[in-house]
Amino acid sequence: INHEQGRHDQLKAFYFDFLGCAVDPRKQENIEKGRQTLWANIGAHQFHLPEGKPQAQVLKGRVRLSYPDVSALESQWNSRQENNEALGESKFQIKKRSDTSALEVIDPWGTVFEICETSTTEHGGRDERGLQSGGDTSLGVGIQDLLFYAPSNANMAGIARFYDQILDTPVLKLSDQQCVVSMGPYQTLTFQRLNSHDDEIQPGTDTNTNNMHVDLRDEPNSNPEGKPFFPSNYGPHISLYIRDIRATYQRAAKLGCVYVNPRFKRRAYNEEEVVKDCMFRCLDIVDPENVEAGAILRIEHEVRSVLQANGSLYKSCPFDQAPSGCVI
Repeated sequence: INHEQGRHDQLKAFYFDFLGCAVDPRKQENIEKGRQTLWANIGAHQFHLPEGKPQAQVLKGRVRLSYPDVSALESQWNSRQENNEALGESKFQIKKRSDTSALEVIDPWGTVFEICETSTTEHGGRDERGLQSGGDTSLGVGIQDLLFYAPSNANMAGIARFYDQILDTPVLKLSDQQCVVSMGPYQTLTFQRLNSHDDEIQPGTDTNTNNMHVDLRDEPNSNPEGKPFFPSNYGPHISLYIRDIRATYQRAAKLGCVYVNPRFKRRAYNEEEVVKDCMFRCLDIVDPENVEAGAILRIEHEVRSVLQANGSLYKSCPFDQAPSGCVI
């Protein structure tokens, strides 16, 4: 997940000192400079953390992280917090649940995290296909679930069909209020209807808008001449790897939901550029069986290929080798 954050001292205190994420060595120089984007690794997953302009983003949802031992996380933090003043000047707080070992944590800017203990299965919830390369090992196992709130009238069945039919992600749970899709062996993406009485709703949030997760701005100077115009999105985005980039792009293009974000250097306007760049973007979640209704919800997806055009493993892919069924 990529979402903008605030001061570097608070960012480092929360993601590295408290959560125990590993510093990605590809952004080590930014740690030393005290500014610009940081990458925080947890198992096979990453947080991409650009500087907030002008302020940090508060995710309208929840982030659930897995740890082998939540008490070890608490002990590590208790030994460090006296020397860490940055989080004391923020919204950071820890709430221990009385019925489980889990923690509910508010990050320095207001986003809600759930800290859960992994199961006692053989793999402990860790994706054994690989880890983010380089640097230290993270204390946590991975991102277990990302939950995004959806409008109070959202078509959950339509969201499920989008992920199943377009992105080829299995639907694990579906009701009028919630949709859960699989993003890996131990990882899910959840959409939940947001009602006006929900405790976590931010003041002034319109619970019926499909734009709650985007920040779109018209920036004509960022769009190349002769190419289709797209607004820049400064909202959070999620990244996912898929097995067949060509087929997935073709389905998304036919549905009319492909997107180019002028903020970023890699801009794929057609299938060959998608294969060359190993990625494309979607913005609108559309029901394939009711396209005329438009976007149910808008969240930027960076859809990545496991394989490069020559059939080799994409350089940023955390897997040790390409999983079975990957094609280019």
